[in-house]
Amino acid sequence: MTESISNGRLTTPEAGMLARPALAVQVADALRELILEGTIQGGEKIREKELTERFGVSRTPLREAMKILAAEGLVELIPNRGAIISQPSAAELADAFPVLAALEAMAGEQAAERATEVEMAEISRLTDRLRASLEANDRPGYFEINQAIHNAILAASRNETLIRTHATIARLVHRARYQANLTRSRWEQALSEHEKIAAALNARDTDQVGRLLKAHMMAKLTAILKAGQVSPR
Repeated sequence: MTESISNGRLTTPEAGMLARPALAVQVADALRELILEGTIQGGEKIREKELTERFGVSRTPLREAMKILAAEGLVELIPNRGAIISQPSAAELADAFPVLAALEAMAGEQAAERATEVEMAEISRLTDRLRASLEANDRPGYFEINQAIHNAILAASRNETLIRTHATIARLVHRARYQANLTRSRWEQALSEHEKIAAALNARDTDQVGRLLKAHMMAKLTAILKAGQVSPR
């Protein structure tokens, strides 16, 4: 028996047939999309009653879904107050992004040295899909593929310490990264940056890959701050 989301509502032929963990994951997927698209804004309190009605589920899978998103850094769980959408401050972003930029630059340099030809081909394929998603004006799809590219480069670095450290910091700015490409001009610029990164990786030009990834991440920070989608605190 399967269950899916249709028109924003979870539907199943027979209620109760889907294991609760799987249901929580589906609710988390749907809620994540609402957050990343900006339907629910940073700093906004999650209205449980509204979302249970929207998704057609009880509070239990919704709360389990919020725990999943809290682990990703998208939601803050506040004792006795419920949950709010994470919204890092400009100062927090300004602290985090240079660290992420340095980590991703190092990952790119090591990936250029260590990636297999299969991994290189996959990064190139994902970059082609990135262009297709922009041309289709598919912002959620673009964000998903973009994340897959960054993760593929990290994985190809073969540096587990770097990967774990990056994951810890990346959770803090996950939603903000989506906000970086709100304008079409920045979106197109980001794609161009990714295509140059892929080309440098294929050439195994370690220095160039590192420079491009660092510049890409710092341009992302500039775009986020310019968009104003951050907490004033």
